[in-house]
Amino acid sequence: MPRLSEVIAALDALWPPERAEGWDAVGTVCGDPEAEVRRVLFAVDPVQEIADEAVKLGADLIVTHHPLYLRGTTTVAAGHFKGRVVHALIKHDIALHVAHTNADTADPGVSDALAGALDIRVVRPLVPDATDPTGRRGLGRICELDPPMTLGEFAARAAARLPATAQGIRVAGDTGALVRTVAVSGGSGDGLFDAVRASGADAFLTADLRHHPVSEATQAASPSSGPLGLIDAAHWATEWPWCEQAAAQLDEISDRHGWDLRVHVSKTVTDPWSSHHSSGAPN
Repeated sequence: MPRLSEVIAALDALWPPERAEGWDAVGTVCGDPEAEVRRVLFAVDPVQEIADEAVKLGADLIVTHHPLYLRGTTTVAAGHFKGRVVHALIKHDIALHVAHTNADTADPGVSDALAGALDIRVVRPLVPDATDPTGRRGLGRICELDPPMTLGEFAARAAARLPATAQGIRVAGDTGALVRTVAVSGGSGDGLFDAVRASGADAFLTADLRHHPVSEATQAASPSSGPLGLIDAAHWATEWPWCEQAAAQLDEISDRHGWDLRVHVSKTVTDPWSSHHSSGAPN
């Protein structure tokens, strides 16, 4: 069995921590470097439900996409819900490791996994990493649909292929418009509208789209570029496919090194929205 330090070294080779954004909090949150690792659980969120699942599974390591302490802390007291997660993990000898923005821009990264789940072909990064001579790393992906389909059909595909959530899939734009190229970005993407527009994509699928950026994006159509179709999925749903991709990567590493790891992907829905109510579209 490998030691935790060996597994973390392999994960850091996949998603180097130095490639994370300066504001991010990635890396190992807790765990003994000398401890043996037999089972690994991948999940999006380091919440109590995932900690409990890891305990039940007998996992020695949890790898999550989202940080536990993104903005830092001065205490891990169990009186706070995040502290209770730390206490549960340490009590049961479970390590926690985070790959966030360093996994977003990796090759393959979060948006590659999202494109794979949607069965669309990746062409290039939406925002290339200037330090990558291969031109493969970067934030988001530009993809091609083969054959093209309408915005409504593509939204239906997203609803069918991404994990179900209370939010479902929201669409802005003409559902009958033909989509040939689509930009995708796992997680919050409404800061990428300038890059999406510059790419010439017909549509943009991401999460956490807000009213004003969407309104401006749909109003900014020009005769040359045409209207931009927008598809807004739940944040958790757009990032969960990365867990399967990352688990497969670690499986391959385990086989290569003869580690015989048992790698699992949590199917627990940790999207915070629990229900959706609507009287129907207004028009």
